Amino acid sequence: MTPTIPGPSGFPSRLLTALALGALCALPACTSAERSAPAADIAPRADAGALEDAYQQVVSDVLPSVVQITTADGLGSGIIYDNDGHIVTNAHVVGEQKTFEVLLADQQQPLPATVVATYPPQDLAVVVLDNPPGRLRPASFGDSGRVEVGQIVLAMGAPLGLSSSVTQGIVSAVGRSVSEGEGGTTLGDMVQTSAAINPGNSGGALVNLQGEVIGIPTLAARDPQLGGGQAPGIGFAIPARTVTDLADQMIENGAVTRSGRAALGVSVRTILGDGFQPIGAAVVDLTENGPAAKAGLRAGDVVVRLGDEPVTDVGSLSEALAGLQPDEKVKVGYLRNGDRHDTEVTLGEI
Repeated sequence: MTPTIPGPSGFPSRLLTALALGALCALPACTSAERSAPAADIAPRADAGALEDAYQQVVSDVLPSVVQITTADGLGSGIIYDNDGHIVTNAHVVGEQKTFEVLLADQQQPLPATVVATYPPQDLAVVVLDNPPGRLRPASFGDSGRVEVGQIVLAMGAPLGLSSSVTQGIVSAVGRSVSEGEGGTTLGDMVQTSAAINPGNSGGALVNLQGEVIGIPTLAARDPQLGGGQAPGIGFAIPARTVTDLADQMIENGAVTRSGRAALGVSVRTILGDGFQPIGAAVVDLTENGPAAKAGLRAGDVVVRLGDEPVTDVGSLSEALAGLQPDEKVKVGYLRNGDRHDTEVTLGEI
């Protein structure tokens, strides 16, 4: 007979263990397997191990494709695009600079690189290594059109200069239109993620568990209640389909020739109403024979609605346009001499 060792309160220690594990059977009737490792305890541990293995495999596969870019203004990240040494990153990382230093994940010394082209309206740029080594690891880009809310993603880059850093989160939303700060460009069709996006992450990789880049992190949300500081858990990435489309154009043509961004063909300013509250976007100038001019809009008209979206200022007009496509027909509501009018506009392209 196996001796029973009293527990700290006089209960047999085996009984205490069984209670702690939630065992409901009488001890003499339990099998040794049930006592030692309940089935409910085995499955979660096995699942956790498989998930951990998947994370580590993705990091091993993708991190060699992520680089650190040094400019005169600071640090950013980039992704190796092809074997010719092209690297995609954000336009705001590149800025006005023409030459850079690029640190590959497997090297100690940076390599010189030169800008190929930038496209600030979508915050994308391409640089190329002056003398690319023969062992580059181009990233694999996935179909961002198949990204779904709830998918696990990893963000890889050089936040705060800490190269080859990885953070984890989920896809929080898709199809977002967001503005890059006061007076900044408005980016459409963005992927929102809870993975931490910190300064230096810009231009890096947002990756799914298949090891595919589904986006390029570009900015984190700002919280006015935090004094304009970074809002935790809310970051945005340019979708992969936009990245590959524009990068291919920049590499082939040295510029973006087909943006895919809708344009109304006007320059505007915010106009204030009673109480000094913004009430619309006043048309300052129109592109000759542009979409708005063809639809009958004039300088001095105040745009107050675009499609289903109300327009109260320049920013809200930009955000509404970011969610539309060139050649799309959309109803525009506007004020002329205080009277409300509507017209249909066939949108152009930036």
